[in-house]
Amino acid sequence: MIYITTLLYGLIFSYIGLLSPGMLNMTALKTKLLIGTKESIQFAIGAAMIVFFQAGLALLFADILIQNPWIIEKLKVGAIFVFFGLSISFYMLTRRKKSKEIAPKRGAFLLQGMGMSIINMLAIPFYLGVGIFLIDSGILVLEKPFIFLFIVGATLGSFLLFFTYILLANQIIKRFYFIAKNINYILSLLFLCLGIITIIKVIT
Repeated sequence: MIYITTLLYGLIFSYIGLLSPGMLNMTALKTKLLIGTKESIQFAIGAAMIVFFQAGLALLFADILIQNPWIIEKLKVGAIFVFFGLSISFYMLTRRKKSKEIAPKRGAFLLQGMGMSIINMLAIPFYLGVGIFLIDSGILVLEKPFIFLFIVGATLGSFLLFFTYILLANQIIKRFYFIAKNINYILSLLFLCLGIITIIKVIT
């Protein structure tokens, strides 16, 4: 059972982390609308492949840091800043009047997905913060089978989120501003709560 829950935690956090309309999921959506389903799925696969390495790198850092007990408290403090930073970032997205149009380019869509995912600078801090939170909560075990399952879950979660945007492209595009406004508030509140929980763990 613990194997399945580890996989699901990776999937759920990855899905939630990418839920807000952003560079990757909106490009997948626009590729579906302007070019085709096959190309958009190729883009989604490429973007999700990079998530595998980003989540793995984040947990590697978490593993290295946790093996050095003297910096665990600083690590927790760092997680607080990550969560509050993400909370503020998502809140600020709700204040934008317009969203930048992302026009998909023709070509190797798998490589495009990989390239755009690589430049997603929030990915590693996000998975590092989530990893620290789950490890500190006793939910994630930093051992090989569990680390691999979490990373696989994160990869699947990111692809499922991109596929959701592709599958519901027509409905999403009609309600884009409504969805963006409400989802960003929800995500902002979620990361705010995670930050508060981590603060409580640090001071108690």
